[in-house]
Amino acid sequence: MTLIRSGLLAASLIALSSGAAFADYELNILHINDLHSRIEAINKFDSTCSAEEEGKGECFGGVARLKAAIDAERQKLSGRNVLLLNAGDNFQGSLFYTTYKGAAEAEFLNLMKFDAMTVGNHEFDDSEDGLATFLDKVQFPVVTANVAAGASSKIGDRIKPFIVLDKGGQKIGIVGAVANDTEELSSPGPNVLIGNDVADITAAVAELKKEGVDKIVALTHVGYPRDLAAIAKIPDVDVVVGGHSHSFLSSTSDKAEGPYPTMVDNPGGYKVPVVQAGAYSKYLGNLKVVFDDAGVVKEATGAPITIDSSIKPDEAVLARIKELSGPIDELKNKIVAETAEPVDGSRETCRAAECAMGNLVADAILDRTKNQGMTVAITNGGGLRSSIDAGPVSMGEVLSVLPFQNTVATFQLKGSDLVTALENGLSQIEEGAGRFPQVSGLKYAFDKSKPAGSRVVSVEVKEGDAFALLDPDKTYGVASNNYLRAGGDGYAIFAKAAVNPYDFGPNLELVVADYLSAHRPYKPYTDGRITEAAATGMAEGATGTETKPATAGEAATPADSGTTATEGATTTGNTGSSTATTGSEAAATTAEGSAAAGGRHVIARGDTLWDLAKAAYGDGTLWRRIAEANGNPRPRALHIGRELSIPAK
Repeated sequence: MTLIRSGLLAASLIALSSGAAFADYELNILHINDLHSRIEAINKFDSTCSAEEEGKGECFGGVARLKAAIDAERQKLSGRNVLLLNAGDNFQGSLFYTTYKGAAEAEFLNLMKFDAMTVGNHEFDDSEDGLATFLDKVQFPVVTANVAAGASSKIGDRIKPFIVLDKGGQKIGIVGAVANDTEELSSPGPNVLIGNDVADITAAVAELKKEGVDKIVALTHVGYPRDLAAIAKIPDVDVVVGGHSHSFLSSTSDKAEGPYPTMVDNPGGYKVPVVQAGAYSKYLGNLKVVFDDAGVVKEATGAPITIDSSIKPDEAVLARIKELSGPIDELKNKIVAETAEPVDGSRETCRAAECAMGNLVADAILDRTKNQGMTVAITNGGGLRSSIDAGPVSMGEVLSVLPFQNTVATFQLKGSDLVTALENGLSQIEEGAGRFPQVSGLKYAFDKSKPAGSRVVSVEVKEGDAFALLDPDKTYGVASNNYLRAGGDGYAIFAKAAVNPYDFGPNLELVVADYLSAHRPYKPYTDGRITEAAATGMAEGATGTETKPATAGEAATPADSGTTATEGATTTGNTGSSTATTGSEAAATTAEGSAAAGGRHVIARGDTLWDLAKAAYGDGTLWRRIAEANGNPRPRALHIGRELSIPAK
């Protein structure tokens, strides 16, 4: 692919030198991601905005404002080449989805006239049935290269790997991808297979090149870190428009996760702009890309547009929203409780640390099940979808926090398996993954600098009014939600090792509403039940040396780890088998650990299996050879400092 680009560049230079100049091509990309059914406007807590807040100009987003903003930008760009793209996760997050199961989202997205969309993991929350109904209604193409529908699937062939659009006489290729772990995150069912994003995008790009397409946009729902590390480095991908991680990008705001656009070096010798537009309809991405005659990005500029009160909502859309909201107003407006202060349910907090909403939900689950002998509750931070502001709490607000209609699940589990569950929950903190464990009835400390699988430092379980050391051989009564109990978010240990599981308890949102009502006015709090070990002085390496990360297959599992009483806590993990090295020695090891066939490589920031295979074998498509030799690590969760074995050619 690089040779083709080089040849085109050389040809263009020759043409220019002979006096035949070619014009640059400008493409304007408007984009959204992670709408999450925010049909109505939202407030600063990402919950439905009240009439009072609307009157004060404190509301953002909502499809009426979003459509107005899109129409205004299209008007400004009249006569130019414009694409409107949707990077997935339109489902789940409000009573409109709970009530209409995607029909409302499809209706409003159709009004906005998208050019293409990729599916997000939440598009499978009601299995393929919900997505099939959505596909019946949408009037724009849906492209996702790594979704393969079986012969008996209701999806059929309506999700394409890629499409080719004609904009201003130029062919634009759009290729999509959804997160590789969608089968863990959602419920696609047995008739839908989720492939590998890099491999399947690569194959689609090859087909596009055969059709003479030299301007290719990857429309992804894999997350900003994955877009930077892998997608933007696929040969001949020119632009990446992403979703999934809800990343707000900006070149001017200090709250941004990265610049807009973020420019990534592609192995082909050119730079790829990567963009994302926050979430919940609060932003409209606005990117201008200039291509040279060889189809290479020459310039990329832009900034997200904040969909705030300065944008007047589309009146026709507002009227339709009001019409659709009729059947759900009674439920939505029912006041069920009151809070003394705002309850923080932000993803930034709840996917990385103890949060007030996590405590509320876990406490509510444990309170409902304590009479059944349950002493521990675990819920996933990703299942908490918004915060609650202070004052009266409606059922609609509770449902905005817990929109998935999950039920309470109960079971028994050995202490060692409980640690395994916590390790899973802590395994993807760097990615902001939703599996982060919010808990009740136990305390734990973790060290996120350690490799995944050995991050738990200490665990204590509440017995009576005090906390006691976790006993790895003891069986504990555990309560969670049915999604996690069935193995969702990577909690396979719950599905495999649970004893006497019962997944059909009351709906989680009703349990939380009842708990709030019983504790009116509810006072949100955090109490130190989850701590980072380094902050408490409990982490290894406090003497100034650095513990060498475990090599492939070396990290201890909870079953074979040592268990040591330390400062009144049970310490678990790979505490006795690693070799201490100084920080400089560790850095040298990483620097010298180039990916050579038959050798070993220490993962450094930015490494991908594709890049390692390219360096070792000259062919990135052989990345599975490295993966299989190292226990098939998750390609989008390579942990810095881990040593990989690179098989011989």
